Amino acid sequence: MNRSGHAGGIGTLPAAAHTVVVVMENRSYGEVIGSREAPYINQLAGRGALFTDSHAVAHPSEPNYLALFSGSTQGVTDDACPRTFGAVNLASELFAAHKTFTGYAQSLPSQGGSVCSSGMYARKHVPWVNFSNVPASATKSFASFPAGDYGRLPTVSFVIPNLCDDMHSCSVATGDGWLKRNLGGYATWAGSHHSLLIVTWDENDGSTGNQVPTIFVGQQVRAGRYAVPINDYSVLHTIESMYQLRPDALAAGAGVITAVWR
Repeated sequence: MNRSGHAGGIGTLPAAAHTVVVVMENRSYGEVIGSREAPYINQLAGRGALFTDSHAVAHPSEPNYLALFSGSTQGVTDDACPRTFGAVNLASELFAAHKTFTGYAQSLPSQGGSVCSSGMYARKHVPWVNFSNVPASATKSFASFPAGDYGRLPTVSFVIPNLCDDMHSCSVATGDGWLKRNLGGYATWAGSHHSLLIVTWDENDGSTGNQVPTIFVGQQVRAGRYAVPINDYSVLHTIESMYQLRPDALAAGAGVITAVWR
């Protein structure tokens, strides 16, 4: 079903028990949606909300992760590392509201680590590590993700696959398989436990428009294709509004996604 939707005022948003945000890499909308290489992602799109006018805000990767996490690219225009910021962000706002946040990074060499790179791990894709107001304890290896016991998840989680499983250095099929194996259980659980899975991409393949797939799946999501224009800032503002947090930086001026909820 095609829906025009809108990203206007706050309206009525669900208070999801848990929200998990998964960020994949460097694929345009048409490389994934409708592709035979991505059967699981297209299954998710069919049972959730697929945004057909979703766009990243920049190139290369790092500014987009910062925008999604803090409402600003923080003036970053490249993938340099390390960086340190003191700006408010999704995690710091959650902590201030006595809620919880954890970032799970696949191939992270040590819990709480801040190394720039190690094998297939890349800090440029792990935005929360760059913020001085987010404690190292919030940074965990994806091996710590509570598979099968999802009620132990924090209020909001970011999940960052490694450079192969996020489609950056490996195929669409590789990333699709990783998502099914590692987040499929949560996606099913979220459908009956008032929780939310967001799957999005940091940027496209460099083609005009920077259009990327973005999918919401969960018990409170109305399935359909939504033509409302969205970007990193509107996704962040929507998460913040769900938990009654103050929107960060440019997220404050972005529309909240209201049309997709039951």
